[in-house]
Amino acid sequence: MSLDEVMEALKTAGTEQNRKIYTRHGVANELYGVSYADFGKLKKKIKVDHNLAQALWATGVHDARILAAMIADPTLADEAMLDEWAADLGNYVITDAFADYVFQTPLARQKMEAWIHADDEWAGQAGWRLVAKFAMQDSTLPDVYFEALVAQIEAEIHTKKNRVRDAMNSALIAIGIRNALLQTEALEAAGKIGKVVVDHGQTGCKTPDAAAYILKTVKHREEKR
Repeated sequence: MSLDEVMEALKTAGTEQNRKIYTRHGVANELYGVSYADFGKLKKKIKVDHNLAQALWATGVHDARILAAMIADPTLADEAMLDEWAADLGNYVITDAFADYVFQTPLARQKMEAWIHADDEWAGQAGWRLVAKFAMQDSTLPDVYFEALVAQIEAEIHTKKNRVRDAMNSALIAIGIRNALLQTEALEAAGKIGKVVVDHGQTGCKTPDAAAYILKTVKHREEKR
């Protein structure tokens, strides 16, 4: 599909109701209001098209950028591209989609380790989103690697920007459900951290209590065995 064809498809798929929902979730740039079901249909049709993804991202339209993150080729990502896209982030919705793409690239760990120290709210969120992805999906990293991240979360979470705090809390949960040793470390840290305050804007979203969430998830896993 050409850029014009995809943009027209996105416009056609968008709805006023979805635009209202995305706006409540902090999307402030131009958007059409495309559902994730329709994103999935377009992704299935396009598959992987790196040039198209870059052209979609360049439009600045929220929906186009979500689709770009879905169809970009992870093997063709370079540091300049990832840094350029990271600089364009402006809300947590696109940041999560971007981080999920970065996780598939060979540069995922390198960018994670840089972004978790970033002052920028969205780069920081992306970095900690990547920590959660590595904790849940990468079995090669040793426990000591995540123990250091737990210590960083404990020391810094209350000083970070709004969506970074949210992503750090999610990362702590992900680390805590990785294995029994890290569960103990994460629960201890959660106890010291206490309540994590995140402004979720005009939504009904709530910040989960890390300790309660970890224990509930582990219990559910054990019951399924």
